[in-house]
Amino acid sequence: QVQLVESGGGLVQAGGSLRLSCATSGIIFSRNVMGWYRQARQAPGNQRELVALITPGTITNYVDSVQGRFTISRDIAKNTLYLQMNSLKPEDTAVYYCNVLRSYNNYSPAYSWGQGTQVTVSS
Repeated sequence: QVQLVESGGGLVQAGGSLRLSCATSGIIFSRNVMGWYRQARQAPGNQRELVALITPGTITNYVDSVQGRFTISRDIAKNTLYLQMNSLKPEDTAVYYCNVLRSYNNYSPAYSWGQGTQVTVSS
């Protein structure tokens, strides 16, 4: 059974940093594209946005709005996915989730969502 447990969120001032963690079970990192999504309260239709992904070969990709500020990584031994977030902006405020992508070209999540972790950036 796949489990996804996000942590590390909090309240931070603009320009600050946070490191999110996603502890997983039942997922083989070397066979799956992993990603961090976020859901902002004001997002159209309250949709989740994929902000970063990492492939089994550790190729990474980011949405333009976080490029150069966020870094996705993983620790296979710990079955944990990370998102280092630097130079945070108020528009980064959202609930952040991790999940397995159905494929590199299909950003739909493969599994049910975890509880997420709230990131709030004050101006």
